[in-house]
Amino acid sequence: MATSLITGGAGFIGSHLSEALLKTGNQVIVVDDESTGTQKNIEPLLSDPNFRFIHGTVSDRDLVRDLVNEADEVYHLAAAVGVALINQEPIQTIERNIYPTELLLAEVQRRNAEGHNVRLFLASTSEVYGKNPKATWTEEDDLVFGSTTRPRWAYGASKAIDEFLALAYWHQNKTPIVIGRFFNVVGPRQTGAYGMVLPRFVDAALAGKSPLVHHDGSQIRCFAHVADVVEAVIKLMRTDAALGQVFNIGSNRPVTILELAQMVISKANPGLEVQFQTYEEAYSANFEDILRRVPDLTKLSQCIDFTPKFTLEDIVDDVIADKKQA
Repeated sequence: MATSLITGGAGFIGSHLSEALLKTGNQVIVVDDESTGTQKNIEPLLSDPNFRFIHGTVSDRDLVRDLVNEADEVYHLAAAVGVALINQEPIQTIERNIYPTELLLAEVQRRNAEGHNVRLFLASTSEVYGKNPKATWTEEDDLVFGSTTRPRWAYGASKAIDEFLALAYWHQNKTPIVIGRFFNVVGPRQTGAYGMVLPRFVDAALAGKSPLVHHDGSQIRCFAHVADVVEAVIKLMRTDAALGQVFNIGSNRPVTILELAQMVISKANPGLEVQFQTYEEAYSANFEDILRRVPDLTKLSQCIDFTPKFTLEDIVDDVIADKKQA
């Protein structure tokens, strides 16, 4: 029985990944400091004899070494996430996104040098593309960040450093790594506390309040169901051709944020109207947003024959149902 280590496994994506890996017959070890995740997300798993939860930080070198020693594969999802959190805590964003990745890569490399075959999946983000003006982004496109005086770019830049480091381990030592750039992953258990747009809209509508749309709502995004994303991640880790590669992971079906808000209203609380808020009111006077964020999924589809199963309507229905049960 293989043992999977998931950092950040009590978070939104990590909890779904934990469930999926248990269903494949793996033992699962989750380490999470609950800074953004919560034990509530994995509560149903705690009684499973093949599941273990450790409240700890992946900045702890000794803990990381002990856990990697037990692992046959590592999924590194722990990170500072969400635009709101990034603007509030830029120092923590940079430190929490880079140092633990250094520790994990070094320990995974050590294990491989000792003769074990331990793969590492690095969760990255569409934020690494910055403000690249292309209509659709491929994995080989340039990363275009703004000024260092704008804190919102710290997240994308820190995750880009993670990618460079992981790829350096691959090129220099053949450490078996896979990098996945997540694009707007949504679904049950996601919180709106850190700026995530869909749960914010649903929470507002169910409370009888108008969803708050930033700017004019013309921003274009592609939303992927967490179940589709988790399936892709596991398949990539089981595919030799994915090693040393970077993949966009998400959906390529675009929708404007205004259209999303209107869909949420129609399904959750018809009769409400959208309200608008400037970026300055929402974040800060110098905040820069990305107007269009659409992934090219060709590489992913060719590697693992990936096609998203969930429509946007399915996703919104799932999130509404989950919030009603909470």
